[in-house]
Amino acid sequence: MTDATETETLQRPSQSSESNGATRERNERSILSAAERVFAQYGYRGASVQAIAEEAGLPKSNVLYYMGNKRGLYVRLLERMMARWNALLDDISVEDDPAQVLEAFIRSKMQLSRRHPEGSRLFAAEILGGAPFLQEYLRGELRDWVQTRAKVFEQWAERGLMDPVDPVWLIFLIWSATQHYADFEAQVLGITGKDEITDADVERITQFLTQVILKGCGVRPPSAVTG
Repeated sequence: MTDATETETLQRPSQSSESNGATRERNERSILSAAERVFAQYGYRGASVQAIAEEAGLPKSNVLYYMGNKRGLYVRLLERMMARWNALLDDISVEDDPAQVLEAFIRSKMQLSRRHPEGSRLFAAEILGGAPFLQEYLRGELRDWVQTRAKVFEQWAERGLMDPVDPVWLIFLIWSATQHYADFEAQVLGITGKDEITDADVERITQFLTQVILKGCGVRPPSAVTG
């Protein structure tokens, strides 16, 4: 099914007496959650708006009304995943403690990958495929985001709060390390002999990554900092 056939019947969905805004928010959440599962299972080419609508329990016309078309929905889903991952670093400043920021970022990323494994795998598949739908986002908004955070990391290094490691490579490292356990879950389970990754496993992994990354950056963990 092509994008052209996915743009048909853009009719406004019927509304009850409930607030239009609340209805839209609820429906968009349902659509995005359903799309995350369908795209992760079938990929972009194999997924269809009809399948997403059925997964969300909504008419296809509603999905098209709220999201426009399959391509728009797919891109929005990927960008939402990145926004979730990076929200914790949105407001960091040179006045913050790098140990607390990095530990919280690692923990947040691990928890998000735990709660949204389909979204993490979907993003990984898009990147492995050459990121055909995300080039504008990667070269524009996300590049600017990374460069802004990198400047804060460099200022921390100048103040002696961490070693002068390359901040861009550090961000890549945290992204990849925290997403690995969702994206390559089958590998992790096969090698460890586990049936599933438990909450206790996630906590141990989080502590391990925090220890290794902070030590590699010359940052003392928050628990080691005395008042």
